[in-house]
Formats: sequence, C-alpha cells, structure tokens
Amino acid sequence: MAHISVVIPVYRAETCLEELYRRLKDALEPISHDFEIVLVEDCGGDRSWQIIAELAQRDQRVKGIQFSRNFGQHCGITAGLDYCDGDWVVVMDCDLQDRPEEIPRLYAKAQEGYEIVLARRGKRNHPLLKRLLSWTFYRLFSYLADTEYDPQAGNYRIISRKVVAGYRTMRERSRFFGSLVNWMGFPASSIDVRHADRYDGQSTYTFGKLWRLATETIIAYSDKPLRLAIRCGFVIAALAFLCGVYVLVRNLLYGSPVTGWSSLMVSIYFIGGIIIALLGIIGIYLGKTYDESKKRPLYIILHSTFNEPSGKD
Repeated sequence: MAHISVVIPVYRAETCLEELYRRLKDALEPISHDFEIVLVEDCGGDRSWQIIAELAQRDQRVKGIQFSRNFGQHCGITAGLDYCDGDWVVVMDCDLQDRPEEIPRLYAKAQEGYEIVLARRGKRNHPLLKRLLSWTFYRLFSYLADTEYDPQAGNYRIISRKVVAGYRTMRERSRFFGSLVNWMGFPASSIDVRHADRYDGQSTYTFGKLWRLATETIIAYSDKPLRLAIRCGFVIAALAFLCGVYVLVRNLLYGSPVTGWSSLMVSIYFIGGIIIALLGIIGIYLGKTYDESKKRPLYIILHSTFNEPSGKD
C-alpha cells in the first residue's frame, strides 16, 4: 500500500481548513489509509495555525508547520516537500479551487508509468483581469525563459519520490515550483480537471505580487533579458551609424547644413533611457547573485507538530 503525502501551503485560510481536511480524507482513504496531510502556514495573521494544530491533535496524519514570518507560497511548498515522506506527493492550493476529489485520478494516471501528473484546469473561475494577467505572464515567461510552460497547469499535481528527492537538491532563493519540476525532465503527463470556485474569501495575489513574481521568476530562470539587451544595443548602434552616414552624404552632396536640435535632444534622452534601463537589468542580475551568495535558509520554522523532517534527503 502506497504512502501518500499531500503538501499544501496555507495563507489566510481559516474558513476553509476544516472543509479541506474533510474532503481530503474522503478522497484519500479509498486509495490508501496510509497518508499524511502537510499544512504549511505562511503567517497570514488569522487563526489558520490554531486550526491546523487542532486538526493535528485530532488526526495524527495531519502535520503542521508554521513559518516565523511570511516567506511566500513557493517556499511553503518547499518546506512541505522537505518534511513529507510519501511515496507519492500531491501538491495543491488551500482554497479548494484545486478539488481534492481529483486526487484518485491523478494517482491512477501516475500508475501508468509517469513520475509527474499535472492537473490541467479548464475554464478558470477567476476574474477576467486576473486571467488576462496570468495568460500574459505565462506567455512572457515561456518566451524569456526559452521553455514551454502550460498556463492551464498550476501547482496542482502528483509527483513521485524521485521527483521530490531531485527538488530538494535545488535550493535557489527565487523559486517557481512548476518550472523547477519541469526542468528536471522526468516523464510527465496530465489530466483535465474542473477548476472550482474559491470556497471563501478572495485571492491574495494582487497585481503588484503578480508583477514581482513574474520579474523574479524570469530573472531566476533565464538570461534572455541580458541577451535581448545586447541585441537592442547593436540595433541602436546600427541605426545611429546609418543616420550618421545619411547626414554626412547629404551634407557632401547637397551642402545641407546639419539641423534638428530638437530631434538631437530627443535622441539623446531616448538613448540615455535605454542605457539606464539596461544597466538596471544588469543590476537586478547582480542583486540576485548577491542574494544567492548569502546562503540564507529558504524558510525558518516557528512551530511544527513534528520535530524532524522524517523524509528529508
């Protein structure tokens, strides 16, 4: 009988944790009674940790982790994967838009010989603006990172013990769970699932958070912005050279005086802005390198319902 772990980052989810636990238990028990639910509370400031602690006392299969401060969703997933010990691990969100009832289908598909099975969402029950921002992010990410990433696949998936072991070896600070898993190249498949409505409340991903996630992810997984900056520099230099040749030839052939003070100033400011922007891109990469060189932990645990990461490799 397989031991199954479910890893869930939790943020401001006090109203849905009881329902999440009930539906997870109903979905997992037909597969195996040997399962664990790892809930990682990311300091949302509500009663989520108290409810997790109560669930852990009621059912030993529930394990809780609380961070010392907010470290973010993907560090929450990392902590859950560090501490889980399942033969198969399901990663999902806590808001019940990822339906626990799909876990048996994910597990059944994995038994066909896949190390990763993704849950591809059909029509997403998000506002139009969020769907548009999400679509833009994934298209931009796929282009800048030189990789194909399915925008219909979120964090919801089942992965094998081999994938978990590989994921644990990657400790960079800028983390994007789906991309790291894809990078490992294990045999993968997917199933189509229904994306449910949020059980309660609203998404905590604001436009600013989405923009910051997009920027950090692209910088972390690709040097294409630097290569595009080089191309931009060569294009501008080539245009400037052609413009200079045109002015010189016109002056030699027709004796036309060099005019255009306004266009000259606009060009200077334009080129100056491009240079500053390119220096900013380089600065971001240097800053990320500096952050990585500190070797600080990805997260710090304040409370947990168990002591040691029993499955940590």
